[in-house]
Amino acid sequence: MAADTNNKLRFHKRHPTFVRVVLLAVTFLVALGAGAIYSTWALICRGNQCPSIESLAEYTPHQTSKLYAVDGRFIAELGLERRTLVKIDEIPKIVQDAFVNTEDKRFYQHAGIDWHRAVAVVLRSPLHGYSQGFSTITMQLARNVFPEKISREKSIIRKVKEAKVAREIEAKYDKKKILELYLNQIDLGHGAYGVETASQRYFGKSVRDLNLAEAATLAALPKAPARYNPVRFPERAIQRRNTVIELMRQNGRISDADASRAKAYPLQLANKSISGETAPYFVEWVRQQLDAQFGKQLYEQGLKVFTTLDLDMQSAAERGLERQARAIESGRFGPYSHETYEHYLAHREGDEGSGTSPYLQSAFLALDPRNGAVRVMIGGRDFDDSKFNRSVQALRQPGSTFKPIVYSAAIQNGRSPSYLVNDSPLVLQVPGQPEWAPQNYDLKFLGEIPLRQSLYLSRNVSTVRLGMELGEQTVINEARNFGITTPIPPYPSIHIGAAEVYPIELISAYSAFANLGVRATPNAIVRVENQKGEILWQPTPTRTQVMSPEEAWIMVDMMKDVIRRGSAAGVYASGFHLPAGGKTGTTNDGTNVWFVGYTTDLIAGAWYGLDRPSKIKDNAQGGVLAAPAWTAFMTEVYRRMPAPPDWPKPLSIVTREIDVSSGLLQTPYCPRDLVTSEFYISGTEPTRDCDKHGPYANPGLTPVDTLSTIPITPPPPGGVRAPITVTPPPVQPGYEPVPSRGQQQRIPTVFDTTRRRDTTRRPTVFDTTRRPPPRRDTTRPRTDTIPSPARPPDPIPR
Repeated sequence: MAADTNNKLRFHKRHPTFVRVVLLAVTFLVALGAGAIYSTWALICRGNQCPSIESLAEYTPHQTSKLYAVDGRFIAELGLERRTLVKIDEIPKIVQDAFVNTEDKRFYQHAGIDWHRAVAVVLRSPLHGYSQGFSTITMQLARNVFPEKISREKSIIRKVKEAKVAREIEAKYDKKKILELYLNQIDLGHGAYGVETASQRYFGKSVRDLNLAEAATLAALPKAPARYNPVRFPERAIQRRNTVIELMRQNGRISDADASRAKAYPLQLANKSISGETAPYFVEWVRQQLDAQFGKQLYEQGLKVFTTLDLDMQSAAERGLERQARAIESGRFGPYSHETYEHYLAHREGDEGSGTSPYLQSAFLALDPRNGAVRVMIGGRDFDDSKFNRSVQALRQPGSTFKPIVYSAAIQNGRSPSYLVNDSPLVLQVPGQPEWAPQNYDLKFLGEIPLRQSLYLSRNVSTVRLGMELGEQTVINEARNFGITTPIPPYPSIHIGAAEVYPIELISAYSAFANLGVRATPNAIVRVENQKGEILWQPTPTRTQVMSPEEAWIMVDMMKDVIRRGSAAGVYASGFHLPAGGKTGTTNDGTNVWFVGYTTDLIAGAWYGLDRPSKIKDNAQGGVLAAPAWTAFMTEVYRRMPAPPDWPKPLSIVTREIDVSSGLLQTPYCPRDLVTSEFYISGTEPTRDCDKHGPYANPGLTPVDTLSTIPITPPPPGGVRAPITVTPPPVQPGYEPVPSRGQQQRIPTVFDTTRRRDTTRRPTVFDTTRRPPPRRDTTRPRTDTIPSPARPPDPIPR
């Protein structure tokens, strides 16, 4: 040691100038560093770079808007930051201690900056950079309260700004007020800001009722809200929670026994209905409408939105729809070859879905036909996996659920339920393309059958002939009257549901039947109030006269037969016997299956299919796959609601006994099994006696009962009639429609929309002694209130 000291003294004596220069340089650098630090501190907020601390006294965090169901129950919150404010005295001490011990254990000792942590971070910075932060609760408050002024990127400049504002906050407010502001402002993930909102969202109860384990779970979140989200990552959340509990024990905030019990406490989260996850597709649909009306006001001013949703109906629909989807995937209705929802969840990579799912998807919509109020909306099986709303955004082929629009046009143009249509083979010659020969689901033909039978048996060929007789443009105009806004090219396949529609438009179109002629536009918002209870917006439901009550009543009576003895007879067989009508739908190769049904006070429609269209299963039928979900929903709903009344028959509806094989009045010569009662709008009932079974048709025939075995239309030898060749208008290029109910051959893809059909066309094959009644103009009627809103946005998956 003595030798080293002597060597240093000799060095100083030999090089005095060098030593002085080094000392001056070090002194200069220290002074320069101190000056830089002081000037940075003094000038960091120049030019309004930092917010004025005076504004904190008037600071009010953004409030979320809250959605309520039709009965006033809470549904969800809308806002960039979901937050409910609470006073510090209402926050339990255990919650306060959990946050203080985790985020800033010397909170009550420092004046905004924890110099112990700051020095430690500076010393470690050469190895770790500035990733090891030293933010105090006050500094976090400064960053969270003024995010537009203080950048969130990790840098020393940001830290200095936070420290500067934190010192000013500490100089003006006491610790109690600072902690209150912090606990109401902090981001705790899952869209929750502040301890009250997070407590409700995660645990379904107020922060006042939290226990030690739950308080520690919340205090674990500020470090990384997404990483430790207890909903998505429960194991991580428990591990981090236990770390917080251990910190509290080490700091003497809790006893060893309390710590042990809290660590062993299970993670008990709230269910979706309590935590605000009810009807997510409906909530998002409403949010889009509110955003267009109010903009930023929706997310900042805490509006109260009263909606049309019925939570009990929503739950019933979710249960019925998912139960049926799992039954289809399980093979109950035949072999199912696609990936199931359970298998997809078990083998999905990552936490977020792709938006286009490989498993069976579903959609469901229910509304009140009297005013269009949407009671239920389900846009898919898993909102977290796919936020695409198939009830509102999807374009799907309706198949036979479109047929009631065709038959409504026929009724409006003077046809009656006994009007005969031809269900015999039809071939359409398309230049340059293969022939299109529409087929019925059972690959059979029934010959001439009544309009009623053609609808409830969902016959394709007779419907195509009927639509061609009316004219494609007549059917298109009728669809527009029923609220269909999507493109409908004028070619024959549209009559059996080849043109795509939005499910919400198709299902709401049936309100014209349930209302006896008046269509109601779907709506979801009853009124919007501000925090003072003042009404800001109260939309008026739109109702449009589509048919006369007599015409609509005839259609309802015909559609009742779909459930009683037609393609949806399983509904009646399952025990649902309330007055109801409906229609099944199945598109080519079973890619979409539908059932839309209604009573006097409720319409509901169910759809199943895949996002990438492909056959659901062999022999898929809407009456088998979709109708049971509708039946389960309606059965559960009407256990709690009064039974719906039947539709009152208008006075101008008359009844006649007819022979169904001729559509004319019965005579003593008509076989008994061909005689039935039929309803008519006064003036359209038949006036001639049946001449098909009288003595003029069969000389020597006597009025006896032994003739009841005569079929309606005897099939020709071999069971197939000679095809009738009809040259249709050209088809739109590139459009490949898919007809309904199991049609076996695809429709040609070459049609030209520049040519219009002669709308005075007569039936291709009909009794020439009977001429169809004149057609009536069915142009789009006027609405009696405000116009309906613009159609939904373009879909994402197809």
